[in-house]
Amino acid sequence: MNESRAKKKLLSVLGALAAGALTLSMAACSGATESAAGGTADDSENSTIVIGADDGTEAHWAILKDKLAEEGIELEVRTINDGVQLNQGVQDGELDVNLFQHLIFLSQFNVNNGGTLVPVGATAVYPLAIYSEEYTAVEDLPEGATVAVPNNPTNLARALLNLQRAGLVELKDGGSSLSTPDDIVSSSVEVLPVDANQTVTALKDGSAQAAIVNNTQAQKGGLGDDLIIFKEDLDDPELAPYINAFVVREDQKDDPRWAALLEAYHSTEVEASVTELNQGNLQFKADWSAEDLQAELADLEDQLRATQ
Repeated sequence: MNESRAKKKLLSVLGALAAGALTLSMAACSGATESAAGGTADDSENSTIVIGADDGTEAHWAILKDKLAEEGIELEVRTINDGVQLNQGVQDGELDVNLFQHLIFLSQFNVNNGGTLVPVGATAVYPLAIYSEEYTAVEDLPEGATVAVPNNPTNLARALLNLQRAGLVELKDGGSSLSTPDDIVSSSVEVLPVDANQTVTALKDGSAQAAIVNNTQAQKGGLGDDLIIFKEDLDDPELAPYINAFVVREDQKDDPRWAALLEAYHSTEVEASVTELNQGNLQFKADWSAEDLQAELADLEDQLRATQ
């Protein structure tokens, strides 16, 4: 082989090696871009959402799974009955997201447990109504009637505000989402805090003439809307702390999968199933942005820290 031909062959080999290296480099860059964007349908880690809920057997979860599958996302629903565990699971990374709580509950978890959880989308607000089997209107409750209220801090304050709206109690400085029975300055009824699971029992065994019962307990206890003697106005801006939300760890809040999750949840089919489950007792809050929810949460956390 003469010198000229040898040089040409060497240049040809070097050119092929350079082209191969360039191709590998471009492929690596392409893979990094897809990962940073949240992955593709072929990326098993980023195309699966593990969500925690207090009841993953409800019908709307199956519909939601099908909706997300159309977008190449697999939804895995895990049922966990304890609210703190549901939040700790997200905090520890065992869950990607959870759905079970309103903002005031979330604020208390973050402040009391050093959490860094944030809402990324709203679902709905549910009523906390006053029920009675003996009376058909709030005005009919006799002086000194006993009203059972849930004793967990988040719903206790809300129950007291409801009693105030119903004209049954007056709270110091108008009350707040942190009010306690100590803030009652006047009352025409006897307020009886009990475990939330016992509010229906107190009503049915006669130890209370009325009770404030959350929507879930009312359904489980067989309380129909015909027994409601006072219901909140779900358009009231003061109910913002009680909006339910999808919650993630703060460093995951910009993951693009949450947009797909929210769109699927607020589809006609899923909303219809959730509405049927709750017998129409809810109001969807899809118009609340993640930024709005996070600002509300920050304000609630500031209020809570100020009391400690």
